[in-house]
Amino acid sequence: MTEILALSSSLRHTGAMEELSSVRLDIWLDVACILKSRTQAQNACRLGRVSVNGQRGKAHRKIRPGDSILVSFPGGRKRILKVVDLAEKHLPRAEARKLYEDLTPAPSAEEMELRRLVRLSDPKPRPKGAGAPKKRERRKIRRAKEGLFEE
Repeated sequence: MTEILALSSSLRHTGAMEELSSVRLDIWLDVACILKSRTQAQNACRLGRVSVNGQRGKAHRKIRPGDSILVSFPGGRKRILKVVDLAEKHLPRAEARKLYEDLTPAPSAEEMELRRLVRLSDPKPRPKGAGAPKKRERRKIRRAKEGLFEE
């Protein structure tokens, strides 16, 4: 009997027994693995890239199950999410995916082609260990950025 009392007392202190009624938006975006960190979530909210139920989402806003969240990413990608469950602590990614229902429509063929072209047009990353670009390489990079290609 004392073991049960000790277990319920330890659960009460860790917060595992209480059911969450609401959680801050920035914390939920981080825990649900929508954005990589809470800082990124706060920045996205501050820049107006997150909206909750059609209204601009501020980092301190409390969200509840049933809320609809729209997150805009660089490159024009958007994700539409419906909050299913809440959590304040980090979870394994597989469990974090159960916190929301993804309502984002599949990208069209034109969007897929546009993403492929943008990816191909990006400059190739330097090989690891190559060091800083040399003078000739820097000039070549600058010309490419300015649109002055060598022939």
